Amino acid sequence: MRELPSLNALRVFEEVARHSSFSRAALALNVTQGAVSRQIKQLEEYLGVALFVRTPQGLSLTPAGAALVPQLADAFDRMQQALQGVRIPNLRQRLRILAPPTYATRWLSPRLRRFNQRYPDIALSVRNDAGPENPNEIDCRIRFGLQAAAGWQSRLLLLERHIAVASPELFDNGLPPALSAHPLLHIIHEGRHLQVWENWLEANGRDDVDPSQGLEFSTLDQVIHTALAGGGLAVIDRRMIEHELATGQLLPISPVEVSGPYGYWLDVPAGSQGLSKVMLFCEWLDAQSAG
Repeated sequence: MRELPSLNALRVFEEVARHSSFSRAALALNVTQGAVSRQIKQLEEYLGVALFVRTPQGLSLTPAGAALVPQLADAFDRMQQALQGVRIPNLRQRLRILAPPTYATRWLSPRLRRFNQRYPDIALSVRNDAGPENPNEIDCRIRFGLQAAAGWQSRLLLLERHIAVASPELFDNGLPPALSAHPLLHIIHEGRHLQVWENWLEANGRDDVDPSQGLEFSTLDQVIHTALAGGGLAVIDRRMIEHELATGQLLPISPVEVSGPYGYWLDVPAGSQGLSKVMLFCEWLDAQSAG
């Protein structure tokens, strides 16, 4: 095993040598000057020699530091070339993603510009639930459900935050519509409607409304469009209707919000784990979901 100091300390040393300044190196690395000083001190303790000396003209390299700079720069150049040789061909491959249609349209698509700007070499192919379920045909999938998927590397991205909403035209002088006066809108999932109305009514302490009555639809988008048209009342994850809530096209009929139990999960098949394009997308998606 090679005995090497921290690569971060070596990178800090190269920046300080380039700028002849702890403060300018800290600015370039987006860290504090104290952090730069600590890294240089650790490297000097590892080497057993001083690398910099302060003179009336400013910070200067010692003979040992001056001897180290060109060799270190050459080593970093060779490391970069080796990594680029692996990274670029991998990144340029198309990344195949399976995602629920409403999630892809309403949450993922508006954010993909940020991903494309950050990783222009990764080409995306986003397909909906009608696409392949064979793990060999996709790199990762985003799935609506209750729990992690067996046989996949699976983690929760977003837990749904349900609110009950209606079109403004159903409000009477600012008062929300009565639940019994309009159809309840339901989403069919795996052959039955999701229990979101049941959960919301329980959280509101309401037992005077039949949660099974109303209209059923196969997609969340159909429910949203029906609610926008004043065709009924809907319980929807607020992140899927950010625009409609912000513009007042849909209004909450109660301040009560119910978390879960459904959510969106990120699943990666065994064959895609370790691919840089997949890891970069997963890291980006985690950050977007947390934000």
